[in-house]
Amino acid sequence: MTAPPVSAYPVETVARRVTDVLQPRNVLLVGMLAVGGFAAGHWTGLLWGLLGALCAGIVPAAYIEWERGRGRWGDRHVVDRTQRAPIFFVILGSIGTGSLVMVLGGAPTGILVAMLALWAMTVGLLAVNTVWKISVDSAVASSVVTLLACVHSAWWLTAYAMTAAVCWSRVALRYHTAAQVLAGAALGAATSLAYLAG
Repeated sequence: MTAPPVSAYPVETVARRVTDVLQPRNVLLVGMLAVGGFAAGHWTGLLWGLLGALCAGIVPAAYIEWERGRGRWGDRHVVDRTQRAPIFFVILGSIGTGSLVMVLGGAPTGILVAMLALWAMTVGLLAVNTVWKISVDSAVASSVVTLLACVHSAWWLTAYAMTAAVCWSRVALRYHTAAQVLAGAALGAATSLAYLAG
């Protein structure tokens, strides 16, 4: 019997798994459910959080998969920044729609402010992306951690280890430079601090 082949790129293998598990769709699903629950203080907040996750993460991810099926992009990373504008517009429209539903449905202020913070972050990402390839994955990971720290407890800041892992994985896979992931993380944190004003 021969031993199974050892990957020539173990770092890339780990980085790939990290970036796939902690992709924006997944981080937003868990994060917005938590934000909704904490903001409302009871289980009904989970429903608002699920709506937030749907609009901010799941709908955009589904759009990317749809375009991939049409052959427009090779994978979810859309490495060419010049092709990313439609994704940002879909995110803005989806978050805007979800926010309107929240207003009309009387959602807790906290989850609505979180949605508006994500909307503002997306505007920033779109603006920067016109001239420079900023990291969306690191922005989302940073934003969710900051939102949870604001709505619930500063102890959530320890989850920045997750954000650091996302940043590392994006650089290790050569999708971004260190400057691009740090800029994304900074933008995510800055726009999410608006929660404190809400």
